[in-house]
Amino acid sequence: MHGTMYSARTILIVESNHLLGLLTADILQAAGFATIQAENADEAWAILESRSDIALLLTAVKMAGSMNGTKLAHAVHARWPTMKIIVASGRRREPEDELPAGSRFFLKPYDADTMISEVHSLTGL
Repeated sequence: MHGTMYSARTILIVESNHLLGLLTADILQAAGFATIQAENADEAWAILESRSDIALLLTAVKMAGSMNGTKLAHAVHARWPTMKIIVASGRRREPEDELPAGSRFFLKPYDADTMISEVHSLTGL
């Protein structure tokens, strides 16, 4: 790609709880990542279609819109197989076989150190 060089350190956070989305962004930005926020799967998909610098999708399971976070994770994995994915929920642990291959599950509330460690591990950054 000519022109703009991307750092591939950008994380797309899909979280319908605005305050939790901001808190998550603050944690990741403090660790040196750029973040973009979306409130639902439709908004996230539009962002993913329009950008090539997103290294990781961090999505909540429960959200309004056309699909939940688990369905979004599968759709993103099918369209962008190399995209790293974290699915999060405050309610229950998502069975690993319900998630796309290679993705991770986080239980809310997040532990900042664990989140940063996992994001570094997944992205290699």
